[in-house]
Amino acid sequence: MSENFWLTLGALAVMGGADMVSVNIRSTLIPLATPQQMLGRVTAVEMLFIGASNELGEFESGVTAAWFGTVPAVVIGGIGTLGVVGLWMWLFPDLRKVDKLEDVKPQQ
Repeated sequence: MSENFWLTLGALAVMGGADMVSVNIRSTLIPLATPQQMLGRVTAVEMLFIGASNELGEFESGVTAAWFGTVPAVVIGGIGTLGVVGLWMWLFPDLRKVDKLEDVKPQQ
């Protein structure tokens, strides 16, 4: 919704950096919380979902922009993202409580 190029570029840089931090945190937590005998399978599924999610998200963004326009697509995407975050916080309260890597215990 910004009409200032530099503000928009800065916001995109911050979002990209936050996404990179998020990916690294998830990639660290998953092996710590996975039993050793399941680690290979869980890592393979994680890689599959990470690879597919980018393409699926790009497709969804393109379709939404074609249907509603660019700015509404961005707003809808942002609202959807906040909705998913809230849902995940509600569905997985233990994940929300992790503060340090030592807090993560493998599931049995």
